[in-house]
Amino acid sequence: MQLTLWTYEGPPHIGAMRVATAMRGLHYVLHAPQGDTYADLLFTMIERRDARPPVTYTTFQARDLGADTAAIFQDAVAEAYARFQPEAMIVGASCTAELIQDDPGGLARALDLPIPVIPLELPAYQKKENWGASETLYRLVRALAGGTPSPRDGRRPLCNILGPTALGFRHRDDLVEITKIVAALGIDVNLVAPLGATPADLGRLGAADFNIVLYPEIARAAGAHLQKIFGQPMIETVPIGVQATIRFVEEVAAAAHVDPAPVLGGAPSRLPWYSRSVDSTYLTDKRVFIFGDATHALAAARIAATELGFKVVGLGTYTREFAREVRAEAALHGIEATITDDYLDVEAAIQAAGPELVLGTQMERHIAKRLGLPCAVISAPIHVQDFPARHSPQMGFEGANVLFDTWVHPLMMGLEEHLLGMFREDSEFHGAAAPSHLPRHGVDVAPPEAEAPSATMAPTDPILLTWASDAEKELKKIPFFVRGKARANTERFARDRALPLITVETLYDAKAHFGR
Repeated sequence: MQLTLWTYEGPPHIGAMRVATAMRGLHYVLHAPQGDTYADLLFTMIERRDARPPVTYTTFQARDLGADTAAIFQDAVAEAYARFQPEAMIVGASCTAELIQDDPGGLARALDLPIPVIPLELPAYQKKENWGASETLYRLVRALAGGTPSPRDGRRPLCNILGPTALGFRHRDDLVEITKIVAALGIDVNLVAPLGATPADLGRLGAADFNIVLYPEIARAAGAHLQKIFGQPMIETVPIGVQATIRFVEEVAAAAHVDPAPVLGGAPSRLPWYSRSVDSTYLTDKRVFIFGDATHALAAARIAATELGFKVVGLGTYTREFAREVRAEAALHGIEATITDDYLDVEAAIQAAGPELVLGTQMERHIAKRLGLPCAVISAPIHVQDFPARHSPQMGFEGANVLFDTWVHPLMMGLEEHLLGMFREDSEFHGAAAPSHLPRHGVDVAPPEAEAPSATMAPTDPILLTWASDAEKELKKIPFFVRGKARANTERFARDRALPLITVETLYDAKAHFGR
């Protein structure tokens, strides 16, 4: 294993905890040493949950290794059942306890508890957190799924929504938006799993007509199993962005044999109008580097290129199970994908790509801050600020509005700083001026005096200035409401220095001059 300061994913038992914490009536007994209970903080501190995860740790110590650790595990299972009375249990070992080879599944079965006990074999030294969540949901579905669909005559279509977990990036908010879309199509939700479901609820999975897989890293394996056993179609289009949400609605409507018009009619998202109206000249071809889990990285690349007009100069993921899909998407943008779980490799790739915006995880947020780049968080791993109190989805048409605000605002704030630097000597922006949005107070401060003309030019002999074509093109990237001022300042700079031809270099020299 590689020692590192940061890690994109925890070990697979953290993924199992995300599923157990999302569900009700399920308890997880984890064979683990003292110290592994740190995982509780992920949910109670970062996600701000008001209850601890439903996990019992054996917390064996070093002195226990010379005795019977199997007995410690069996005692923990028996005590957890007596105390919590769960509908079902999952049992497994942490990465440290895996080395002891105590066989939690066999030990739990020997107790002959009157509830389902599902063993988890999570190879901690080969797999990571998202795989652990996927495997846990798959094992639960395989052990507990049941039910058959009733005849369609006289009832509304039924669907299952699979994938949302605890500690997921905006999973709760995404679920709200997708449930609204499904309801607007006239479709009932049979079951959401694992978020909010009980083991008994999983026994009704087979009653649905089809399944919606929101997060493929977590729910694709479970959806494929249900498709095989119950013949349920599986919708895998991830509805992040306007175009993907439209495709998602069309696919769901086709699976349910309903009309998509109630959802697609009108203008359900403001992103397309915004992206066309807010100085598209400034936003077009902005260089963006994207890194995160596969679901959000793939969606971000498509939205950036096709809905906002950005240029994708970097794309990658730490989810190695989806490396093929990410490489294929990167090839469409003419770049090579960054597949790694080492944040130092990601930092090197960002520096090499030279982006103007970074879309990534909390690690990329720190990297971008060091590099002086604007950044928006689009994927786990995330910190407490990425679990906002407000409704802030990523999916659906409202999610597209949130994405626009989240991605474009860092660029616009960068533009504001650029303009303040360029026009610092103007009466409104010079250092001694009061804020323009506040009432005047105190003594008015006179703007700085204009520079005297250089000795090489007589004030009465104006120079006939000519703009080079590439300079004119660069000037048009400046928003229209300040473009005239930028032109005037640049021409003043050129006249002061007797420069008859204004080039791109002249434009940026003027910016640097007025920004001193």
